[in-house]
Amino acid sequence: MKTKKSIRGTAALLAPALALALSAGTALAAPGEITVVLPEQPANLDPCRSIRNDIGRIINMNITETLTDIQAEEGTVQPFLATGWQQVDDLTWRFTLRDGVKFQDGADFDAAAVVHTINRLMNPNLSCDSRSKFGDIKLTPKAVDPRTVEIRSDIPIPILPTLMGTVQIVSPNLPMDKETNSPVGTGPYRLDGASPERVVLARFDGYWGEDPEVARATFVWRPESAIRAAMVSTGEADLTPTIAVQDATDPDTDFAYLNSETTRMRIDAQMPPLDDRRVREALNLAIDWDSLGSALFGDDVLRASQMVAPGVRGHNPDIKPWGYDPQRARELLEAARADGVPMDKEIRLIARNGFFPNSAESLEAMMGMWQEVGFNMTMVQLEAADWVRYLDKPFPPERGATLFQQQHDNNTGDAGFTAPVMYSSGGQYSTIADPEVDRLLRQAMSATGDERAKLFQEVFARVHDEVVADVPMYHMIGYTRVGPRIEGWRPTLKTNSEIRLSEIDLKD
Repeated sequence: MKTKKSIRGTAALLAPALALALSAGTALAAPGEITVVLPEQPANLDPCRSIRNDIGRIINMNITETLTDIQAEEGTVQPFLATGWQQVDDLTWRFTLRDGVKFQDGADFDAAAVVHTINRLMNPNLSCDSRSKFGDIKLTPKAVDPRTVEIRSDIPIPILPTLMGTVQIVSPNLPMDKETNSPVGTGPYRLDGASPERVVLARFDGYWGEDPEVARATFVWRPESAIRAAMVSTGEADLTPTIAVQDATDPDTDFAYLNSETTRMRIDAQMPPLDDRRVREALNLAIDWDSLGSALFGDDVLRASQMVAPGVRGHNPDIKPWGYDPQRARELLEAARADGVPMDKEIRLIARNGFFPNSAESLEAMMGMWQEVGFNMTMVQLEAADWVRYLDKPFPPERGATLFQQQHDNNTGDAGFTAPVMYSSGGQYSTIADPEVDRLLRQAMSATGDERAKLFQEVFARVHDEVVADVPMYHMIGYTRVGPRIEGWRPTLKTNSEIRLSEIDLKD
């Protein structure tokens, strides 16, 4: 069920931020045009990187579309560019494709285009997010005929139709060997301009579906939550998908929603002193989680013990979040120091500017608590394009000991979208190499039903209790401000990673 609860904020809108927003002037939007204000500039616009929310909010299901459509609230998958599918054998799925669909550059949507998309996604020479979706699984697509494509995997993937709901289908004219800032898809909007200040989408007249009401959308970005909120209040923007809880002050325009995001600090377990389990446990015990969550993310935020939220298949309800025990944290660090662990070594917190509301404030508070128990900490704030260097393998060799700020969105309903990329030895985001975790993950990815859920639960239990691979933070509650020109639209589980312009109606 969608969460559409109105919110009364905890603080008045900051006067300096409001003055700054007003100083830019209130824009009078033309009929059919809207402005969306985001927290950060996208690193690029390549569809193969659209799992990242800075990119996905702009292009997903606007410029590009997927074979299947994940219904996150119901945990089901529906046809979209594919009208149906069937499993041919343990390793092969066959998809029937929609007829009469064109890409925005005039190319036909057919089986060859799907083959091109998947091969491009799997290209090891292109920095795509294939491992974020499929881990180390290799997909081999084949065009059976123009309307039929088969996708074969090297291990069974019983949820492949669901995972195809994360693959943005692109024109066969997009290059195979380099990323693009000119995405071309089958969606209701085409790219009409991109600059360091804004991205503009215009309605695609050749769209196969119903014409959307919004004719033109301009995306801009402002890192300060209060300014984003003020821009919507003054009419300079029509929508901002994410504001801080203290700025959600108007019950008529501000809405809370469970946004399917989970936050963590990834521990680089390969680097001393973080390669010592006692040090990793101390990182978790040093934080006053209840006070931090309530003050910065609202009373409804849910403390996380693992990187999938309740309701996702594979979530383990028996794992208890780390408690607050600074004295125990000090004792663990002293024991590690006595055994020669280099506790004076500097640990860098790698943060991303404007990542989510109050993200910087949360890290500043956490760094203070870590320093109190004896850690040597510094923080580095990076723009998205620099931050991503630390996200994916190969990690920068000069990185040193790092804690990496990460937010992960799983609205597929299955832990297969999360656990392999984060915790397998070859996982794109993984800093651990645990043979037992690898074994369990291999079994889980090929299993179905209750057995699949049980195996993923074992993975999360081992990662939390034995390995201590990260510092799980919170399952996040999002807050959105919607302007008076927009009618009926409300945030959903997908809003933090996708804003479907075709679902927005405008008042006359």
